[in-house]
Formats: sequence, structure tokens, C-alpha cells
Amino acid sequence: MVELRGARIILRDKRLEDAEQDYIWRSDPELARLDAAYPLTMSYDRYLKIFQDQVNFPTPGSHHFATETLEGKFIGNCMYYDLDSVNLEAELGIVIGDRDHWGNAFGYDAVTTLLEYMFGEKGLKRVYLHTLEWNERAQRCFSRCGFNTVRPVRRMSHDFLLMEVLRADWLNDAKRILDARWSYREQTPAPKPTETSGTGV
Repeated sequence: MVELRGARIILRDKRLEDAEQDYIWRSDPELARLDAAYPLTMSYDRYLKIFQDQVNFPTPGSHHFATETLEGKFIGNCMYYDLDSVNLEAELGIVIGDRDHWGNAFGYDAVTTLLEYMFGEKGLKRVYLHTLEWNERAQRCFSRCGFNTVRPVRRMSHDFLLMEVLRADWLNDAKRILDARWSYREQTPAPKPTETSGTGV
């Protein structure tokens, strides 16, 4: 069991009771577009079986966290996957599914809290992600979290930007980035999700 506490969020292990809300989010066309995916069309019963298998038998080299507010409201998901134990790197993904919590740095808090764990507890040397090329708002958020743009990437018929943060750079700037969780606020009202990486939930 892993639980990570940020300034405004807690990252906790996924539970079976998360399935219904996850199903709603993954069936949402707007959220699916932001995740470079198709909305779910399968029945909830079928999805619940798949979800249950994922909770009981997690994929090696990955960890999917539920993102909760400090008050206990489930608002999204944050995860790492494709962990390479030789090169000490992994990919990060995030989605804030609850529209009432778009903006106000909930995603920023979740990403930086997970990075602290990945570079600290997991001892990784590199964390990377793919964000949709047109999602400039997400790119600004990831830049504030310490990510740098590497290059454009074309995959699954979508154009992404590959972004990364290296351990040495993170250690040099971690205090400023983590401290910002307590004061950072989006200045512009958010008609779209503040943070989504275009990766799977």
C-alpha cells in the first residue's frame, strides 16, 4: 500500500469503489479526446471485471494512483508505467476527471508529489511523458513541474510532444517546485482541463 500526500491532494492506491467514477470519466468524449483515446463503449459490467483484474493483478512496472482532495473527494488519476529497472526511467500520466477541480493546481500538486516519490523512493534517473501537441495549457503545467520538451513524436495517429525531467535537474530545483504546491494558482479560468498528458488512465 502506497499513499503520497501533497499540499492539496493525496495519491492513494486504486480501489474497486473507484470503478464507477472511472467508467464515467473514460466514457466522456471530451476527456477521451484530451487523453488521445476513444470514449469507452463497453458495458459497465464488462469494465468492472477488467478494472477488478487490474486492481487485483497490477501490471508489473506500473503503479496507478487515485487522486483525492484532502477532504477525500476522488477527482482523477495519476500513474507511472513502463518502468525500466535498467535505465531507471518511467513514463508518467495524469488526468483530472472532475471538472470542478480543473485549474487551481490540483494536477500540478499530483504530478510534483509523484515525481518526488519517483526520484526519491524509486531512485529513478528520468521521468518522461507524452502530451498532445495542441495542448499548450498542459505543456505549461508540465514545464512548471520541471519537465523540458525533447522532441515531437507521432504515434497512434496523434502528434505529441515528448517531455522529460532528469534526476539531476529535479534535485537542483525540487525545493522550489515542491514549495510552489502550497501557493500556485492558475490565473486564468479553465474552460479545459489544466493538466492531462495524453496517456492512459
